[in-house]
Amino acid sequence: MNPAWAGKRLWSIILAGGEESRVGSLIRCWLGRPTPKQYCTFVGTRSLLQRTVDRAAKLSEWEHIVAVISRGYEPEARSQLNGRAECMLLAQPTHAKTTAALYVSLTSIRARDPQATVVVYPSDHFVYPESRFLQLVQRAVWTVEWLPDRLVLLGIAPDHLQLDYGWIRPGEKLDTSNNYRISAVRSFLEHPTVAQDDAALAEGALWNTNVFAAKATALWEVGWRCCPALMERCEHLAKQIGTSKEAGTLDALYQDMPAYDFSSDILQLVPDRMVVVEMTGVLWSDWNTPERIAHMLHRIGRQPAFPLTCLTPPFAPLPVALAEDSVLPAG
Repeated sequence: MNPAWAGKRLWSIILAGGEESRVGSLIRCWLGRPTPKQYCTFVGTRSLLQRTVDRAAKLSEWEHIVAVISRGYEPEARSQLNGRAECMLLAQPTHAKTTAALYVSLTSIRARDPQATVVVYPSDHFVYPESRFLQLVQRAVWTVEWLPDRLVLLGIAPDHLQLDYGWIRPGEKLDTSNNYRISAVRSFLEHPTVAQDDAALAEGALWNTNVFAAKATALWEVGWRCCPALMERCEHLAKQIGTSKEAGTLDALYQDMPAYDFSSDILQLVPDRMVVVEMTGVLWSDWNTPERIAHMLHRIGRQPAFPLTCLTPPFAPLPVALAEDSVLPAG
């Protein structure tokens, strides 16, 4: 049952349109065919996509979940989400990075609910425990109600260096209660050098998880501020939502869709519109390398569904710094 605070205007956007990744070599060795990682079951009985959608359904009504996928994998997505009520699938003709997927799905949501609040989830993340993670997402949504012109991101303090994660540099503290740490954002750092990583770690910066909540109106305004060429296309699409021209308009837009990176082309440009909620009591990982997947599963004491012989170089466990007694539920 959805909590009462979620109401009828909380929507979830699942970004699941990626195709190739650095996990591809592991997947081909394991399954014998190329498969986007979000459709793979690395542990337990559910794929990353299924886990993300199920997580979103704890907060949003099923019919308020929009999963953005690649049209070429629509049969796989529909098969995996069969039985998950009325989750909406938005099939992109081509992949044009996450910003296009985000704003095209937001266009569809705004046509149905102009006053919506949205939570955006990448589909390739690991979080544990989910109950604590969802408490923090809930706090982000409440913060949006408090600061409706801001985008509220989840950041997490690192316990080791990781060169391919982006950083959030917190600014003024807005809430320092015992349970939640909420701050303004001073700046973002994408694609850091080793020296920049060391400096960010030393100054207490947070990893950017790219999970965030926002009012649809605020997110739309930020889009116009940072990527007007994309927003012009979305405004054109908005006029066709629900008509016989919607599908054709979407196809036409993607023929020359601008490819913006959300972190580099939006977040870095408007830190004044951002707030960060620090995630505490949660293990989080962006599963974009085979070794990272294996290390995190080792950390929580679970056997991966894939053979470790598919890893190159051979798997060597990292020291366990947190939650040594954590156990992921079987599903």
